[in-house]
Amino acid sequence: MQSQEGLCRGSWWLLSFVLVTAWIATAQTPLITIDMPQGGRIVYGKVAGADTQGAAMTHVLRVMHDNCGDKPQIGRVFKMRGTDSVGLFFTVLNHPAGNVQVAGLIIAAGSAAHQAEAALVSDRADRFGSTINPMLTKLFSVWHPPAAVSTSAPATKSPVPGTASAAGEHSPAALLHTVSASDGSATIGIPDGWTLDPHSASGTMLVAGPHGEQVYLGMSRMGIDPTHPGNQMIPRLPGTLIYPFRGDMAREFSNMFQAWRRANGKPPAPLQVEETKPMQGAPNSHCVIADGQVDLDGSGMKKFNDNMCASDPGNTGGYTVTLSHMLVPNALAEQEHTTLNAILSSWKVNLQVVNQQAAVAVQQMNANTQAAIRRNQQTVANINQIGANATARYNATQAANDAQHAAWNQSQDNISRNGQGFSNYLLDQTVIRDVQDPNTHVTVWNQAAEAWKKAYPDRIEEVPTAQYINGQDY
Repeated sequence: MQSQEGLCRGSWWLLSFVLVTAWIATAQTPLITIDMPQGGRIVYGKVAGADTQGAAMTHVLRVMHDNCGDKPQIGRVFKMRGTDSVGLFFTVLNHPAGNVQVAGLIIAAGSAAHQAEAALVSDRADRFGSTINPMLTKLFSVWHPPAAVSTSAPATKSPVPGTASAAGEHSPAALLHTVSASDGSATIGIPDGWTLDPHSASGTMLVAGPHGEQVYLGMSRMGIDPTHPGNQMIPRLPGTLIYPFRGDMAREFSNMFQAWRRANGKPPAPLQVEETKPMQGAPNSHCVIADGQVDLDGSGMKKFNDNMCASDPGNTGGYTVTLSHMLVPNALAEQEHTTLNAILSSWKVNLQVVNQQAAVAVQQMNANTQAAIRRNQQTVANINQIGANATARYNATQAANDAQHAAWNQSQDNISRNGQGFSNYLLDQTVIRDVQDPNTHVTVWNQAAEAWKKAYPDRIEEVPTAQYINGQDY
């Protein structure tokens, strides 16, 4: 039998060994483990040193926390119908096994006259909803702890907690079916009655439930720090998040959330943040997990849980904000807790597709760069020829000289224009414009230009060197 320190370091079902390892040293009777053929595992037996049901549950949760590297998220303790036993639903993220989301149910039985016994049924969160009933039926057919069953109803008749007879606790996850983004960049599991937003693409998944539930994962938006001295190089296009970047996302979440709404053209929403926790993110980014209640549309406060990250600003004050957002009506928050976690755990991004999309964008940028280099080379050749022709016409008439001067002035303008294009290439800059206002040009860094073109492909385009405007672009 492995030690407690070695738990939660393999496949998901090692979580059920928490009970085995915790009890084995002092258990007077062997623990029973049952692997279900359709999935899931059952473990039951006496909890050494625990003389109450609460002590047994607390012991199991503490060992689970220590070995999985994550605090189990628990529902309310409830009494199993027809028994003297109590139950507790939980979900836990198994970090050593690759951050696998596990869901389960702990049942404790016993009294002051009898040593406490406990049982654990668990499975991956994405299928726990379909395997819990067979596991409970099997458990109560073989497990008969003292004082667990009343005379009014056998334990095998107990319903699954979370149905109409057991309110308040986390219900098992609903059965999920997989849907895919139209570009094949991501998949996610959703219950029947939920819908996938057709705008889901590039790894972002937007799904909604029939009762106002929202699960929006991987949303991204360009931000501008208006206090940055270089911010004027970035155009204020529709959808831009305007807010000073301060880095402390735990403190700034509320303001950043409202700035996100303003970028969507929406007014501030009533927001009650109950808890914010910093979270480790990608390099050069600042992340926070926040939960509380919000009224997004005037229909009343709903429970939210958000994950927001902001990257460090570039040298023009531009930064990127990403947001994953879950919203559920307050009355359904407990009931749908496990289902929402299962949906979140089922989100899978196809990195191959996303990388291909990025590669196409880079390829187009490289093609534009090579075209600019070829144009500049041709310009240099033209300049040399113009110089030779100017020398040959040196002794021409004054009229020829006037024509020569005109041609020279034009060539100098071309030199300046194309020289600016080459300078932009060397400095990793691009001139962009809004197709609805083609005479207003802005020079930005290439990274910002690509972000704007990707965010607004129908509005933002690169300005060719030949269309640079004197006095504006060079």
